[in-house]
Amino acid sequence: MPNKDHLRGTLDALVLKTLTFGPRHGYAILHWLRDQTNENLQVEEGSLYPALYRMERDGWIEADWGVSELGRRAKVYSITDKGRKQLRTESRAFAEFVNAVAPLLLPN
Repeated sequence: MPNKDHLRGTLDALVLKTLTFGPRHGYAILHWLRDQTNENLQVEEGSLYPALYRMERDGWIEADWGVSELGRRAKVYSITDKGRKQLRTESRAFAEFVNAVAPLLLPN
């Protein structure tokens, strides 16, 4: 199971990837990541929301007020064109990192 240190540096890409499947509010992003990783990835709200605010400030995502599945008012996030470009950049960088370190860390 990945720990918090493994998540550092990939949270932005994970959130951006999540939003490529459609707009979501914060809790739905957490739930989607948990579901897609068979609950192996547990992102904390204390990590997610500062990342969302920063990505919104940087123009990678945009937010509008909507309604959650429970009928509550919620901020709903969508990826922007700038965010899609950032996702491609971060995905390439991550793949290069994995290719570089995998031979060193994985058993032969």
